[in-house]
Amino acid sequence: MMVLCLLGFLPAWAKRLVAQQAPPELSAKAASRLIQIQKTPEYPPLAKVNYIQGRVRVQLLVSPDGRIASAHVLTGDALLAAAVLDSVKVWRYNPYMGKDGPTSFGTKVDVNFSLRTRNIDLLPTRAESDFSRQVKPPEVLSKPKETSSADPSVRLRLLVSAEGRVIDSEVLKGIPSLLERARRVVKRWSFRPARWGTLSVPWYLEVDVPVDTASVPADTLGSPHGLRAPGTE
Repeated sequence: MMVLCLLGFLPAWAKRLVAQQAPPELSAKAASRLIQIQKTPEYPPLAKVNYIQGRVRVQLLVSPDGRIASAHVLTGDALLAAAVLDSVKVWRYNPYMGKDGPTSFGTKVDVNFSLRTRNIDLLPTRAESDFSRQVKPPEVLSKPKETSSADPSVRLRLLVSAEGRVIDSEVLKGIPSLLERARRVVKRWSFRPARWGTLSVPWYLEVDVPVDTASVPADTLGSPHGLRAPGTE
């Protein structure tokens, strides 16, 4: 209801831009009918031995040719989420046919990781939090000096892989129109991965990313949806 109300106050060009940029969202059931290749995520051994289980939900954007254009974690433990992202990148769908032919579409996928045991009462009740206390989070090792302290920041939650690469990101706070710029900035940073004992593990990290707004049109900085006029960068 809130989104509909806000859209009602947007100028005509912005409404057209929303319509152009938003691909159709298919239900999980409808999208499953288009699947050609679906690799089942491997249960991370480290998650198994620490009794970590649960659901990972990811948002997929599928290209017109059926390949995964992007995958974003909505909810889920870091170890399990990294396994899902590694798996879905090879998924393939049959093209989704829109009014004008093959088109991109979005869909949400739930992957459940469940440990099979005869006696569920023997499983730890706080396995995830117990494991979290033993993990040393990722650290930023270096970042180019590209902005000033006066530039606005975007707070991102990153999923840093066991190799120290950012494999997913989500905006937590900041101007939405600066999100993609913040992501490009973070790509030039280097990270030390999280550690569990002597092992590197995928883990979440929250960072504030200063963004240079010198080339950003002023009228987009205050937009609640980060919309830009046609023809602007």
